[in-house]
This record gives sequence, C-alpha cells and structure tokens, in this order.
Amino acid sequence: MLSKAATMEILMNRNGDAGTLPEDDSLEQDLQQVMVSGPNLNETSVVSGGYGGTAEGIIPTASIKGSSMQDSRSSSSMTAEESSRGVAVEKLDFMKQWGLNTYKCTKQMIAERFGRGSRTVDLELEAQIEVLRDTKRKYENVLRLARALTNHLYSMVQTQHALGDTFTDLSLKSPELRDEFGYNAETQKLLCKNGETLLGAINFFVSSINTLVNKTMEDTLMTIKMYEAARLEFDAYRADLEELSVGPRDVVNMARIDTAQEQYQIHKDKYERLRSDVTIKLNFLDENKVKVMHKQLLLFHNAVSAYFAGNQQQLEQTLKQFNIKLRPPGADKPSWLEEP
Repeated sequence: MLSKAATMEILMNRNGDAGTLPEDDSLEQDLQQVMVSGPNLNETSVVSGGYGGTAEGIIPTASIKGSSMQDSRSSSSMTAEESSRGVAVEKLDFMKQWGLNTYKCTKQMIAERFGRGSRTVDLELEAQIEVLRDTKRKYENVLRLARALTNHLYSMVQTQHALGDTFTDLSLKSPELRDEFGYNAETQKLLCKNGETLLGAINFFVSSINTLVNKTMEDTLMTIKMYEAARLEFDAYRADLEELSVGPRDVVNMARIDTAQEQYQIHKDKYERLRSDVTIKLNFLDENKVKVMHKQLLLFHNAVSAYFAGNQQQLEQTLKQFNIKLRPPGADKPSWLEEP
C-alpha cells in the first residue's frame, strides 16, 4: 500500500513546476484503511522481527503480566511453605533436645536413689537449706496458731459487745438493778474496746509473719528448687561425659565427646550461678528474718501484756509505737457511693 503511494509518478511541466496529481480514489481508500486498521495503543504487543513479518513473533503483553503474577504467587507460596517448614523443624529440634535432657536427668535420679551414681554435694549449703526448711515449718505453725488466736479473740470481742448491749438494756428496764447492770455494761464495753485494739495488733503480727513465710521464704525456696534441678542436670551431663571418655577414641566418639564437653560446661556454669544466687538469698533472708521477728515479737509481747494488765493507755501507746492504725467500726462496709 505504501509502496504504491511512494512510487507514484509526479507530473512536471516544462518550467519545472509540479503538476496537479490526478484524483485517485484507490489511494484515498488505502489511507483510510491504514488509519482504521492501525495498531491500538491500549493493546500493545512486543514484536520480534522486521516490519511486515509474520505474526509468529508477536507476544501479547497480557500474557507477560499473567505469567509474572503467577510467578509472584508461586514464589510467595513457596516462601510461606519454607517458613512453616522452618518452624516445624525448630519445634522438632526443641522436642528432641527436651526428651534427651529428660532422659539423662531421669537416669541420673534413678542412679542416685539406688546408690549407683555420684552426686555433687555442697555440705555447707545443704545444711543452710535444711535449716531454712525447718524454720519455715515452725513459722508456719506459729502463723497457724496466731490465726487461731485471732479468730478466738474476735469471737470473744463480739460476745463482749453483745453482752454489754444486753446489760445496758437491762439497766434501763430494771430500776432495782440499774447500777449493777450499768457498771457491768461499762466494763464489757471497755473490754470490747481493748479487745479490738489487741485484735489490731495481732492482725498486724499475723500479716507480717505471713509475708515472711509465704513470700520471702517461698521465693528463696523457689530459687533452691531451680538450684537443685540445675545440680541434677549438671551431674547427668557430667556422668554422660565420663561414660563417653572411657569409650574408644574413634572419629565418631570424639565428636560425641566434644558435644558432651560443651553441654557439660553449659550446665556447670548454670549450676554455679544458681548456687551463688542461693547463697546470697539465704544470707539476705537471715538478716531480714531477724529484723522482722525482732519487731513483731516485741509488738506481740507489749500488746498482750498491756491487754491482760488492763492498761488501756499502754495498749494504745504500743499501737502508736509500731504505726498501727485501727479500722473504725463499719470500715469494711462499702459506702452508698460504692453500692451497686
């Protein structure tokens, strides 16, 4: 089509001017056909080969986009599969290591109980731990008895309060025994007030002993349990290393010995670190126990002595000395603002 337009002869006159082209309907139709059948910019294609070649080298861009999206989807799915596979492998390794560690510790524990295995013992530290456990048992008994005393004292105070109210009511209804009922009512009210003061002192004593026994001592005993578990692991890996060291010195066994040596050193460091922590906590516990018990025993003695001596002023002074504030009657009951 273009070759026809390019090779068209141009008529020239004698003066060199170009002549008018004859009207050619076929040329105009060819140009319109080119404009209509030209390439669409929205549907571009990659063409391999020269102009006028066959359509075998034309690759639509839509197919390129589709293949790239499919490749990205497949790569993302492969990445997710590899990550999930990595997590599964980590969990499997963890379970394998945990099972091996449990087996070694159980084997060491059975060997110790039947007297077949050696055990690392720190005589001084073991003695301090045994003293702590015995002390905790005795302090728990003191705490139990102090709580029982608190319950009995509370019941007695409630009984004295009810008895004083009854005496007061009878003094108003019995004119012939007004004085007798009157001073008995005053006595019971005074005893009730002193009992509430003593009850506040004993409650403070119980709270302090409970903190010492169930928090401070329990925290030290938790560290001791971790220390004992670390000691068992250390002895288990130490026995495993000793057993491998006796075997042949081939390549496989030497690799096992190196691995056992690394594990032995790791558990040895853990054991020594926890042993140091237990020693420090035991020393701090002894100092704290002496301070707390010195204060609480002095409070208990002064409060009980003043109560049974009938010295109300001394009883109140004891509470001020130890900064103990009594709750007013009805303090436990919520106010009307707090009620639902």
